[in-house]
Amino acid sequence: RASNGAIVSRSFLSETGYGEQELDANSALMELDKGLRSGKIGEQCEAVVLFPKLFQKYPFPILINSAFLKLADIFRLGNNFLRLCVLKVTQQSEKHLEKILNVDEFVKRVFSVIHSNDPVARAITLRMLGSLASIIPERKNAHHSIRQSLDSHDNVEVEAAIFAAASFCAQSKDFAAGICNKISEMIQELDTPVELKLKLIPVLQHMHHNAALASSSRELLQELVSSYPSTPMVIVTLHTFSQLAASSLIDIPKQIQLLLQYLREDPRKAVKRLAVQDLKLLAVKAPHLWTQDNTQTLCECALASPYNSLKQSMLSVLSTLSATITISHYFSPGAGTKLNKFKLSSILAQDCCYHSNLSVAAHGAKILVNITISCSEKDVKQLEQDAVVALESLLMLCSQDDSVMSQATLKTALTSLVKLLKSRPHLSQSSVDFLLCQLRSACDPARVLMCHTLAAIATHLPVLGEGMLGDLVELYHIAGQSTSDKQQELLVSLATVVFVASPSRLSPEVKAVIQQQLENVADGWTVYCIARQASRMGCHEFSSELYQSLRTRVASEHFYFWLNSLKEFSQAEKCLAGLADGDYSGAMSAIAEALKYYQKGVASLTAASTPLSPLTFQCEFVKLRIDTLQALGQLICTCNSLKTSPPPAIATTIALSSGNELQRCGRISMQMKVSMDDFRSLAARYADLYQSSFDADPATLRNVELQQQSCLLVSHVIEALILDPHTASFQDYGGLGMAQAESEYDRQMMSVFNHVLEEVESLSRKHPPVSYFHTGCFCDAVIALLKVPLSFQRYFFQKLQSTSIKLALSPSPRTPNEPITVQNNQQLTLKVEGVVQHGSTPGLFRKVQAVGLNVSSVLQSKPGPEFKIPLDSKTNEIEQRVEPHNDYFSTQFLLNFSILGTHVVTVEASVVDDSGREWKTGPKSVMFVKSLEDPYSQQLRHQQSQQSVSQATAQRSICARFQ
Repeated sequence: RASNGAIVSRSFLSETGYGEQELDANSALMELDKGLRSGKIGEQCEAVVLFPKLFQKYPFPILINSAFLKLADIFRLGNNFLRLCVLKVTQQSEKHLEKILNVDEFVKRVFSVIHSNDPVARAITLRMLGSLASIIPERKNAHHSIRQSLDSHDNVEVEAAIFAAASFCAQSKDFAAGICNKISEMIQELDTPVELKLKLIPVLQHMHHNAALASSSRELLQELVSSYPSTPMVIVTLHTFSQLAASSLIDIPKQIQLLLQYLREDPRKAVKRLAVQDLKLLAVKAPHLWTQDNTQTLCECALASPYNSLKQSMLSVLSTLSATITISHYFSPGAGTKLNKFKLSSILAQDCCYHSNLSVAAHGAKILVNITISCSEKDVKQLEQDAVVALESLLMLCSQDDSVMSQATLKTALTSLVKLLKSRPHLSQSSVDFLLCQLRSACDPARVLMCHTLAAIATHLPVLGEGMLGDLVELYHIAGQSTSDKQQELLVSLATVVFVASPSRLSPEVKAVIQQQLENVADGWTVYCIARQASRMGCHEFSSELYQSLRTRVASEHFYFWLNSLKEFSQAEKCLAGLADGDYSGAMSAIAEALKYYQKGVASLTAASTPLSPLTFQCEFVKLRIDTLQALGQLICTCNSLKTSPPPAIATTIALSSGNELQRCGRISMQMKVSMDDFRSLAARYADLYQSSFDADPATLRNVELQQQSCLLVSHVIEALILDPHTASFQDYGGLGMAQAESEYDRQMMSVFNHVLEEVESLSRKHPPVSYFHTGCFCDAVIALLKVPLSFQRYFFQKLQSTSIKLALSPSPRTPNEPITVQNNQQLTLKVEGVVQHGSTPGLFRKVQAVGLNVSSVLQSKPGPEFKIPLDSKTNEIEQRVEPHNDYFSTQFLLNFSILGTHVVTVEASVVDDSGREWKTGPKSVMFVKSLEDPYSQQLRHQQSQQSVSQATAQRSICARFQ
């Protein structure tokens, strides 16, 4: 039976596929409990090691508390192997430890093993206590046991006590202050073995809770470095030194000097390597504390070192420093600074940038680029030339070799090149020509990286794109020679550069070349990736053909509908690509045709969604695009109505008599007001979509923002020209073009915005509303917006970051629709717990800083008679922000339900990122609360009603007697 329990637990904790039903948390815990109560140790161990997966699946305190109490029983009653399994589970589940509710009971069961006669059992218990230090930092019995075990004669127990001491020192200021002298005495005692001293010394890195403690620890470490010059002792002591300085912050300059001293004077390679690693740590931690002398010493050591590995590590530290404020400190005015600057740059250019070791050369070139960028003086031409020549030499050398080292060096060099060209655009043309030349002879992995670089350069400087198009097409002829993975990736990369280099429509010759290569050697995924890039760059005619060819090459019905929807969207945007200026009837026909394709695409997109992939962003984005096109078409129709229904001859008289100036324009003014409201509503919906897309990449968010700005622009133009020409201001919209455009689509939209604003501003000064000049301006603005090909950004196809919130409310009903009962003279305490769940790359674009919770209640139905109750007592509306710790948060709300009846309580979560911006990510949880009359009030009301009935009866009898 126990064996069956273990099998069920395994099947339960396995990944459930689409359509499979999951058990709830209690059932899962019961199944694992069967394994724990098994008589076979193997099945018990198997059940124990499955607990971390259970915690990941159900990360709420009520389950975690019960599970850890069961594990504590196993730890108390089991053998040492089971205890070791429980220890590993505890260490793997460190972020769930603070969800243990009965900490005292849990620690009591674990701590009972510390009194065992078995030193191994005591050692495992000490390590268990060390793993629990974050939740029991001030437990005196644990402190006493650790101190006592440090004097044990068993090495295993002593090592476990050292581990526990280090863990508690990191968490408890009092324990660190109390144990510091004990650790110091053990380290200084002559009878303490060297191996034990090497394990005791790292405990001192946690003595940073106050300045006195850090100072005494630093003095001891300084004495140890002088007294024990052996290599292992120096390495451990120096590293502990660095960790202590990085935590206490006050001794970082001294530590930098000490490490540089060992790097310069100590002949041992292992010590030098450790010094460089710690210098890298301090360079990342506090680059502003590095002085000119520190940087100069490190440069001299790097140039003088005979070991390539050490030279590479030192240059890595210098490259880190050169990208920070340290480079400004180094080149700040001072004696000999200018001489040092050019001396350093020339030595780096000659010695490091052309070194035989590729990694050394890459770091040297990176430093040279950072120096060039940081110098804003007039005499940097030589630096620029040295940097370009060094990078080109590296590119030429690494582009022929497909080894891992060469490709890593090439990637570093190309990244530095893009960084240099963004800072010095006048160097771009020669670098692009060099890259195009190298593309012909480079190996496939290098070609892929070079294509990414060319795409980045062309995106930043679009004027260079057209010049490279001819070479790229020639390269595409010879690119696809085989079906290897790198060849497929090369086809995608080359196609991307072609799309970036030709922002307008692709010529038939270019399309024919790409399609020929795709037919010859490309697989289905490669074709899809190229089509996706074409949709991103606005080449919708080409992408629609590729999606059309892919529809029947997929094995899933959902994939078919997904590709069919993409094909329909590309066809819709293709209809808008051929608009001509001034052709208003053609614009209406194109919008109608595009809307037909979009409606087909939405139907396919809805069919492509599944419960695991609901395609929420895609559906909302496309629906907004449809509504925007409809609003733009309606605006053109409204403008045309001026011809069919001009203002009447008595419009001026009507306006004067009614006091409404808009009556001068006739019925078009009311239509324009409706249109303005439509565009403002669309802008608000785009803002909601933006706020709900927490996981979107910056380019996608910028795209949504541009759509919102276009709607706001049209509404503002309507207001400025027709509805309120006297008070409308252009100052709020004049800075639209000031932002740095990151893509061609961004640049085109900004150009249209600025052009429309200029036209409207000049028109508003010349002609009063409303005339054919105004309607023509509106229609021209609509056509200008539609002529910019829509860009479908990455988040439409691919989600690189995944963040979701899981809520649990208590008290919770037994069934979903069952209400929770509460008396109307009492308040309900609603506890909201939640877990932030991440995908494979958490915090890639933005991180969760806090979670906003909004709790509201609305009266749904009320039994009995109506009572006059203030409006503020009918609803609850409470907001609160909580900061998650280890992705868990918990808070409570006090709700008032004084009105009898059924209330609907809604709890909605939102996310606050590290920049303070709020994102409406959800989820939204709903529960029902039934407010009942308290027994005392009910009894009192019954008594009053009975008294009133008896009084009425007595009054009737008196009246009858006198009759």
